[in-house]
Amino acid sequence: MDRAAEAEFSEFMHGRWLQLVRLGYVLTGDRGLAEDLAQTALARAYSSWPQIRRAGDPDAYVRRVMVNANNGRFRKRRVAEQLTGAVPEPAPVDATGGCDDRVTLMAALMSLPVGQRSVVVLRFWLDMSETQAAAALGCSVGNVKSQVSRALAKLRAGTALDEGVTS
Repeated sequence: MDRAAEAEFSEFMHGRWLQLVRLGYVLTGDRGLAEDLAQTALARAYSSWPQIRRAGDPDAYVRRVMVNANNGRFRKRRVAEQLTGAVPEPAPVDATGGCDDRVTLMAALMSLPVGQRSVVVLRFWLDMSETQAAAALGCSVGNVKSQVSRALAKLRAGTALDEGVTS
């Protein structure tokens, strides 16, 4: 890869990192896994950057890699985590009270199967059309519609979101 392409990729990577970590967090519910997904997606994008750049939509490519990598982590055997003697620092608390809403929303999202969660995230978090979500997932528009319908029905049937609503 030439210097101009490396500079362009570096700019792309720095400009998208936070957005990709947020997407990964919504997909996984875990910040560490979210960062791993973002790093995996960017590593794959780097290795194919000239082709991705010519295709014209690097964001779509990286999002698809993240969704596929998230789905793929359930196919592989999980690596055992190493316990340490030190307790990690607690996450900062949101003083506005929005943290409770986020916790409730994340719990509801994590209750969905991976496929339904992916479709909901693409459709409503990233505000993609059904056609765009289908292209990102490599499936039919009908599959996206049915997955969204099932996911919303499950979310409506669950009480987690109802309990989190205070008004």
